[in-house]
Amino acid sequence: MTQLTPKYNPTETEQGRYEKWLAQGVFKPSGDKKAHPYSIVIPPPNVTGKLHLGHAWDTTLQDIIIRQKRMQGFDTLWLPGMDHAGIATQAKVAARLAEEGILPQDLGREKFLEKAWEWKDEYAETIHQQWAKMGISVDYDRERFTLDEGLNQAVRKVFVELYKKGWIYQGEKIINWDPKAMTALSDIEVIHKDVEGAFYHVNYASADGEIVLEVATTRPETFFGDTAVAVNPADERYAKYIGKTVVLPILGKEIPIIGDEHADMEKGTGVVKITPAHDPNDFLVGQRHDLPMVNVMNPDGTMNELCGADFAGLDRFEARKKVVAEFEKLGVLVKIEPIHHEVGHSERTGVIVEPRLSKQWFVKMDGLSQAVLDNQKTDDAVEFFPPRFNETLVQWMENVHDWVISRQLWWGHQIPAWYRDGETYVGMEAPEGEGWVQDEDVLDTWFSSALWPFSTMGWPDENAEDFKRYFPTTTLVTGYDIIFFWVSRMIFQSLEFTGKAPFRNVLIHGLIRDEQGRKMSKSLGNGIDPMDVIEKYGTDALRWFLSNGSAPGQDVRFSYDKMDAAWNFINKIWNVSRYILMNSENISADKISSVLTDLSAGKVGNVTDRWILTRLNDTIARVTDQMDKFEFGVAGHILYNFIWDEFANWYLELTKEVMFGDDEAEKNVTRSVLLHVLDNVLRLLHPMMPFFTEEIFEKMPNTTGSIVVSSYPTVRPEFDDEKASEGVAMLIELITAVRNSRAEVNTPLSKKIPIFIKSEHTEFLNSVSAYITRFANPSELTISSEVNLTEEAMSAVITGAEIYLPLAGLINIDEEIARLTKELAKWQKELDLVNRKLGNEKFVANAKAEVVEAERAKLADYQEKFDSTQKRIEELKK
Repeated sequence: MTQLTPKYNPTETEQGRYEKWLAQGVFKPSGDKKAHPYSIVIPPPNVTGKLHLGHAWDTTLQDIIIRQKRMQGFDTLWLPGMDHAGIATQAKVAARLAEEGILPQDLGREKFLEKAWEWKDEYAETIHQQWAKMGISVDYDRERFTLDEGLNQAVRKVFVELYKKGWIYQGEKIINWDPKAMTALSDIEVIHKDVEGAFYHVNYASADGEIVLEVATTRPETFFGDTAVAVNPADERYAKYIGKTVVLPILGKEIPIIGDEHADMEKGTGVVKITPAHDPNDFLVGQRHDLPMVNVMNPDGTMNELCGADFAGLDRFEARKKVVAEFEKLGVLVKIEPIHHEVGHSERTGVIVEPRLSKQWFVKMDGLSQAVLDNQKTDDAVEFFPPRFNETLVQWMENVHDWVISRQLWWGHQIPAWYRDGETYVGMEAPEGEGWVQDEDVLDTWFSSALWPFSTMGWPDENAEDFKRYFPTTTLVTGYDIIFFWVSRMIFQSLEFTGKAPFRNVLIHGLIRDEQGRKMSKSLGNGIDPMDVIEKYGTDALRWFLSNGSAPGQDVRFSYDKMDAAWNFINKIWNVSRYILMNSENISADKISSVLTDLSAGKVGNVTDRWILTRLNDTIARVTDQMDKFEFGVAGHILYNFIWDEFANWYLELTKEVMFGDDEAEKNVTRSVLLHVLDNVLRLLHPMMPFFTEEIFEKMPNTTGSIVVSSYPTVRPEFDDEKASEGVAMLIELITAVRNSRAEVNTPLSKKIPIFIKSEHTEFLNSVSAYITRFANPSELTISSEVNLTEEAMSAVITGAEIYLPLAGLINIDEEIARLTKELAKWQKELDLVNRKLGNEKFVANAKAEVVEAERAKLADYQEKFDSTQKRIEELKK
């Protein structure tokens, strides 16, 4: 048997392991038709660069789920893929070309797309390498890309079908325009930020000067597009002016004064300027009054020729300064009022978005959103973890606007619409005949991503084997920041085209923040590269941190202290494993099985063996339950406590009483139990920390094959022994109490002292007296149902026993009374808490019977300790 290296080294442990797994084919679906399918499609990272820490969190949680389900015998499929990320990738490619002095227009569409595909191949390879580093167990034979031919067919079919239903249409509307990327954006691609701005108050006067109306705007550069001034028809101050005109400053153009309820009599002066081509509300007013729609900006955010020679070509913000200066020069600027207000910014490029009238393609959302709302009221509703995010989905679906899906880009799915002589054709392929020209725009990236769960399975071929076997998928893991971007769209597209929700569960995680709680960003310089973390600590330590960082839906703070703790935990398990393997050279799987059978029958073994197997059962049950709820942090906490405290710190130490003895048969029992528990611990840990668990697993004498496809632990009722569990718990509490008492009076463990134990459990305590002797080091040990001491002694009360340590000359009676008084207050506080809980009729009536019973057991235990402590205080005061 090959032994473990003396020191845990993550680089050595992880080197070549992933490639070995791929060669073994252990990540592929089992193909067992009798097994339940369990499928996940990876939230596709975009090909704009390296994976960030959020992606590492995504993939870690998904891998935990799929590895556990694979071990539990499910026919698992984890399908990988990547997203083309239209705006972001095109911007990256354009920036690289700019470094060479090349503009996209210099190349033309086809040559530019060649460069984009080169970029995709380069960064896809980087992502593959990072996935390998993270150890994700995907089936690469099924890998997809949102621009591959199969997905292109799915995208076209969806577009054509929605167009035929009248749910995709072309129209002129005010949309969000990104002047840097020079493309339309949907509402959810706009991030609103609080910025410093101003209300610019300007007088618009009639030609004869009889009428002077004060208007206010935050965007004075758009005044060139004003085509009316509106007042409320019910406003007695201004109603008489309706139908008259005022003159636009600078341009000298007359525009009408109209009556419209959009003008709020209670807000400002009650007069608003109307710019239909640059404001969504003004657009609606313009439609009601048949006003001209005057667009005064070029696609790049510069002013166009309609603004006059002095302003044409100026950047919009430079134009703003010049317009305000000109207003002041003309004497029409009333005042500038500084404000803070929310301004939309492009989610992709970061520039301020410009509301702009534009002809675009839209998806009509009312029917699609209603289908989601209806589905969430059925038994087939998508279940969110945590549940509060269902309300987030519902709120968004109830308030959704039509979705602008066309983008003025080259990188993406080109819209399947062709034009000729004023005629429009929409279809899967180009129409026959000459003169047809395809729409140059592409579809929003999220249009293709919305089809990801079913298009990757072979749809629109509904007879595709993967589609029939693995769709709907089982679980989606994603961050709360893209519920609307992606999750909602997948749900409504899937309901529309497959009649089913795309997944049963959605596990929502939060954002990873820095140690100060700030969002990681380039501007703050606080970003963390997961590959750098892996280089220092190893993948398993990072995965342990990410899986244990927070509860579903909560943010987590990255911390190098927590990374140190994760590494130390792995190192602890490594050293424990090394010790066990070094002392278990000749123990076979058959031998372990035979020993465990005899142990469960009471033929061999001691109380500590039965205790650790009982605790292992409890750990398996609780970890499995928490994993099923996606509470990986809770599961990790349970595992940590069992491994570090009960297995390593206690059982391993307690076994030395046997291992340092001469009875070889007893040693073999202990070795068998150690190996069995270690085997189960590795299997429980494997989904979270795959690399080092495989390293240890393959070196164990009682295992074969890869841990990846081994069986996940299950509870074995024959190992449950409640008496052993309670007994060893008392033993541990006793040893701990003695050690604590020694420490309080600076009496080292190496110095022998007399120990008196008063208990009704004398038979049990006498049976484990060897352990008490080894770990408490008494000069004499007395275990009795009655203890009568005439000398001064420290005392401690534990469950089922009272401990007395006669430490003549080492304790001060007054100090001992003070210590016990604090102890008494502690037990009183515990009693008060339990009594309040049990005194709550709703708790007793609604809680599970076992929960109520556990509280009653606590009450009895705390009362016993309170009474014993109080009695000891009274004795010392005599």
